[in-house]
Amino acid sequence: MSEKTGRPGTESGAAGAAGDGGGIWILGGTGRVGRAVAARLMARGLSPVLVGRDAGRLREAAGQVGGDPRTVVAPTLEETKAALAREAPAVIVNTIGPFTTTAVPLVRACPPGTHYLDLSNELTSIRQVLDLHDEAVAAGSTLVPGAGFGVCATESAVRKVCEGRPPAERLRVDAVPSVRTEPGPLGEALAASLVDGVTVGGRRYERGRLVRTRIGAGVERFTLPDGSAARAMALPAGDLEAAHRASGAPYVTAGNAEIPSALMVRALLPVVAAVLSRPAIGNAAKRRLARVRATAREAPRPHSWARARATWPDGTTHEMWLRTGEAMEFTTRLAAEVATRLSRGEAAPGASTPATLFGPGLAEAAGAGFLTGGVTSASV
Repeated sequence: MSEKTGRPGTESGAAGAAGDGGGIWILGGTGRVGRAVAARLMARGLSPVLVGRDAGRLREAAGQVGGDPRTVVAPTLEETKAALAREAPAVIVNTIGPFTTTAVPLVRACPPGTHYLDLSNELTSIRQVLDLHDEAVAAGSTLVPGAGFGVCATESAVRKVCEGRPPAERLRVDAVPSVRTEPGPLGEALAASLVDGVTVGGRRYERGRLVRTRIGAGVERFTLPDGSAARAMALPAGDLEAAHRASGAPYVTAGNAEIPSALMVRALLPVVAAVLSRPAIGNAAKRRLARVRATAREAPRPHSWARARATWPDGTTHEMWLRTGEAMEFTTRLAAEVATRLSRGEAAPGASTPATLFGPGLAEAAGAGFLTGGVTSASV
């Protein structure tokens, strides 16, 4: 594949005909998720554009994806925004964290009619993008934050458990992702997302309002449908906001089994959050964490799970489970599916989380299935 280099914004590869997906730009195209999404789009006969900071890494990523995809070198966020404004892609897939820093600036850099999706599960970021709904409608653009396992898995279970029923009074969602780890440094984006996630502190919905809680509280132990045990700790992630909006429930808690919930960890989390909230310390922690090298590790479970347990005013409780494979594989399938649908104009303008926009069938299209967890009636 030939490539010109030497200045930001240089591009190479096949441009792709209008309407065939050549307008799908993948920001962070050299990363694990970006490469995988690009490969899935290629397999659909589309032509994604890889955008990244380094020409050499883009060349390597393009070779791994195959099909001679076009590349755009943009070393900074400002140069990425300029390229988006200049070229007006049909869809952008944002894989660059922390999304609290990148999401809104990238959305606002896009010309009218450009659609946006990201992989955020950051509470603040999800709320920020959803707050742009009216702007998106006026611009004729569709914004889909949280197009990954973190938001869509639990949100889909919520939509399924609430189908055909009035709004629930109380809702608890839990994510149990099973993730395969690739060797190498964590990187700046993931490190910043992890630190920023802790510094938000605890949150849940009470009487329809987002309120502050003690971070590390709300631990639940439960049995998965396959008979194995899990333990999830309440965390203020983006799936909390998505579950609240999808269900209409005034009382909502979101938990995650990926973060250790041992007593010592729970006791230290509030202290860690307070310390990291100081800008100098938080930024130093991000830089140090970014250099930490992860070792290769297979997924700890054969399946990833998401649970939605809804309770109605009469005391009736319904439970729904979503089951899929490795969580990052589901994320790449989902992102490719959403990007494809947006490129075909299959969604109305506005800002919505994925399962609210496309329904729980979206998760099934990405390889997930649903299992009913049972019903508990107050009259029994």
